[in-house]
Amino acid sequence: MREIDSMAVKASADKEMLNLFIQQNEYYILKSVAAITHRFINKSDDEWSIALHAFTEAVQSYQFEKGSFYSYSELVIRRRLIDYYRSQEKYRQELFVDPVVFETEPEEETDNLSVHLAVAKQVTVEKDDSLKLEIDAANDALSHYGFTFFDLTDCSPHSKKTKSACAKAVSYILNNPLLKQELFHTKQLQLKIIEKNAKVPRKLLERHRKYIIAAVEILSGEYPHLAEYLRYIREEIGK
Repeated sequence: MREIDSMAVKASADKEMLNLFIQQNEYYILKSVAAITHRFINKSDDEWSIALHAFTEAVQSYQFEKGSFYSYSELVIRRRLIDYYRSQEKYRQELFVDPVVFETEPEEETDNLSVHLAVAKQVTVEKDDSLKLEIDAANDALSHYGFTFFDLTDCSPHSKKTKSACAKAVSYILNNPLLKQELFHTKQLQLKIIEKNAKVPRKLLERHRKYIIAAVEILSGEYPHLAEYLRYIREEIGK
């Protein structure tokens, strides 16, 4: 059932087999890039070279116990494309996700937050850049929990007191690797443990569950742009 995964492992140790494996998966690589960038890519584009190199890197670093090779290789391809777009100033835009998406002040209403999330949505249909790919990647990660990046408009903390409590919960999870791995594996917050040790009320944890999970995912992954909007949580972690 895991024939492709086994072939990837064998290809990592055999150069001739690696070249054959790459040739057999050229269509998959092109399709993956198209799915990530939301536009057609051919072999004359820079993205093809980036993706080809990333696919090779994925083969060479893949371990059978990591699960599906295709899922793993797509992640590596996505990361390398993000690195590429980040290095290309011509792909940077003046349009950005306002920090208010994550740092809404008490006097700011939900409608105002929705406006800024609408701006974030606009980024996803603009010309591809690293921020757009980060949002896409975040959406992919959060979809496994049953919600999306844009659902944060309904569960982001508004007051400084609530933001501080959420930051404590996120900080506690990030500082406890076993608890973080449990979250990634089960897709569930260990509310009782967090409530007891982070001293955060259970009702608050339940109300802002999606936000806390999103913050843990973003601060644990390769999301430098999105992580900037969570700097107050990083400050909490550093205490």
